[in-house]
Amino acid sequence: MTYTSPYTQLVQLFTASVQRFGSRQLFGTRKTAGWHWTSYSEFSELVQRARGGLVDLGIGPGDRVAVISNNRLEWAVCAYGVFTNAATYVPMYEAQLDRDWQYILRDSGAKVCLVANAAIAGRVRALQPDLPELRHIIDFQDTSYTQLLERGAKHPAPLRTPSPNDCAMYIYTSGTTGNPKGVELTHHNLASNACGVLEVAPLDSRLQERSLAFLPWAHVFGGCVEINSLMAHGDSLAICDNTDKLLDYLPEVQPTVLFAVPRIWNRIYDGVQKQIAGRPKPIQHLFHTAMAAKSKQRNNVALGFGERIALRLAEKLIFSKVRARFGGRLRFAFSGAAALSRDVAEFIDNLGILVYEGYGLTESSGCTTASGPDRRLGSVGKPIPGVRVEIDKHAPGASANDGEIIIFGSGVMARYHNNPGDTLASFTPEGGLRSGDLGRIDADGFLYITGRVKELYKLSNGKYVAPAPLEEQLQLSPYIAQCVLYGADKPHNVALIVPDMQALSSWADGQGIDHSTLLTDPRTKELIRREIDAQSREIKGYEAVRDFILVPEPFTTQNDMLTPTMKLKRRNVMKQFGDKLEALYR
Repeated sequence: MTYTSPYTQLVQLFTASVQRFGSRQLFGTRKTAGWHWTSYSEFSELVQRARGGLVDLGIGPGDRVAVISNNRLEWAVCAYGVFTNAATYVPMYEAQLDRDWQYILRDSGAKVCLVANAAIAGRVRALQPDLPELRHIIDFQDTSYTQLLERGAKHPAPLRTPSPNDCAMYIYTSGTTGNPKGVELTHHNLASNACGVLEVAPLDSRLQERSLAFLPWAHVFGGCVEINSLMAHGDSLAICDNTDKLLDYLPEVQPTVLFAVPRIWNRIYDGVQKQIAGRPKPIQHLFHTAMAAKSKQRNNVALGFGERIALRLAEKLIFSKVRARFGGRLRFAFSGAAALSRDVAEFIDNLGILVYEGYGLTESSGCTTASGPDRRLGSVGKPIPGVRVEIDKHAPGASANDGEIIIFGSGVMARYHNNPGDTLASFTPEGGLRSGDLGRIDADGFLYITGRVKELYKLSNGKYVAPAPLEEQLQLSPYIAQCVLYGADKPHNVALIVPDMQALSSWADGQGIDHSTLLTDPRTKELIRREIDAQSREIKGYEAVRDFILVPEPFTTQNDMLTPTMKLKRRNVMKQFGDKLEALYR
């Protein structure tokens, strides 16, 4: 694990990148006339003005500056304006509820809150009477932001160099089981983590890579791993300000690399499968033959003449067109934040898109393990330089093969802010971070994620069930949009299913089923039963779903069933649907 990071804090990383890559494009912003690019040098000038403006407002080392905004240039400018003043940045999501904003602003003690627009400014202003430390609300879209930069131009502030152990960010976790916890990440955590990623990532130093940054920067994977590692490498990021525009932006930006999460790949898997299902039978046969041939190639099995022909035809007629939707220059992608289903990983790989999986937590600065050129499908890779991973075989739900993942190294957080109890509980006596995830390490050092400790439950037969991987597998059905398993202390599992209503409605039209009775029609239940069985072929017998209920309303952040990072709030789901699930056992 001995590793010396070339940068020990973010300001050092930032200034070195500006000096090395000054004229290169850094951030791209979509304008009416196309994409406008800000160079490393121009970004540095904006950072200098933001830093001076914040200092003029009374922000000094250690003070907290919060931000509620989707991805935009101003977010990044102010982040480095804060870092270069040795202050602390506190990002939040636009999609969060007012009570979450209020809790985070109060817990962090933020003196300034930067916001994306007037609507959010008004909501924060309504909270301000209960936030005595919050002095200023600055709207990126009105004069308060331009005035901040003007203040900085008139009153420039010298760059402050923080110590490696100074706190760079408080990133508040999603709060699936209670109030969010403020993860204190130091400059050394984030800088060394970015450098460790670059040791593994197959980025090409001979060219300037380009990403389309659509993951929310309020999350550690997008806002820390993607920004900091690409900046350290001299690359560029086109800013996707609205994920609904992602498919429009991809051919315009033509990224060479993407940072994404499993739900994006699951969506591609689902979309391609649905498109192929609607094509003529010969095209369907060609596609499936070619996919099988790709899998055989990966396992070094010789292909027959017909398979080679099918592969060439599918590449021309199908695979190349799928890749073209990504802009035509995409060489590979990073997938993190959750484990990617092996079925989906193999599917995307067969299409000709190399996906390098990684694993990390907010508490470990976003990246603990990463796949390199020696990647293995189904694995999240090996620990990055400066990190060590152990498996605790004594954790709840552990078996002879897996246990709780314990993380050591430079990326591990300092503490939870204002929360000594949870901080103490999150570390082993040896100083390892308890991840809360179950995993196993193979003989070659590759890590595999097998579940979540906190989500584990035990059936009445004594067998443990990790629901999340099973739910992900069931959601690969084109007819199942969301799924929640239930079975603690019960003889078997049951499930709550949110169907993909668009796919289900199209199917119903072919069956002559009235849409008003779609979810109660026996034929619908029979279809979902077949889909569950089809996706359950590889699971253990005791994990099988014996019964289920269908509900039409999807889980969203608006109905408080999902966190802003799309994690399921199981407690809220059970509060609303627990009685209906219990009734399945009667």
